[in-house]
Amino acid sequence: MPELKRLHADHAPAVLAFELANRAYFAASVSDRGDEYFERFADRHSALLAEQEAGICAFHVLVAEDGSVLGRFNLYDIEDGTADLGYRVAQHVAGRGVATATVRELCRLAAERHGLRTLRAAASHTNVASRKVLVKAGFVPVGPADPADLGGKPGTWYRCDLEHRP
Repeated sequence: MPELKRLHADHAPAVLAFELANRAYFAASVSDRGDEYFERFADRHSALLAEQEAGICAFHVLVAEDGSVLGRFNLYDIEDGTADLGYRVAQHVAGRGVATATVRELCRLAAERHGLRTLRAAASHTNVASRKVLVKAGFVPVGPADPADLGGKPGTWYRCDLEHRP
């Protein structure tokens, strides 16, 4: 059974393998991270851990029984009871409810562990799968997203009130 875990330094090799294996798949719906991201992955991973330690963000990985990463689920810009949510799942588990179930779990953790009351997430209009995940997980559309936040693509911001979740 996959397990949602807080990001640690020892996750770096599995996260890098996940990002490389799914790079083309992700680039079809979100902006590509670029070659520099992969060339400087170790530095970037360390920077994420520092942000997490500072309480600015909370990064999570969905880990399969074999230790491989099936997805990344992140809370960032944590401030005043609110955070933004970002996530991505491996192509081979997409469309199976993995993202929806894990976003729901992260909503629970966001409230219980981080004391958050509200989560926001943006999805481009062309990313139908992500929009469905957000709605199924209890998010509601609240307005247009700046295309600059979505790699130049028009989209929508969604919001989830964690205090009134079932």
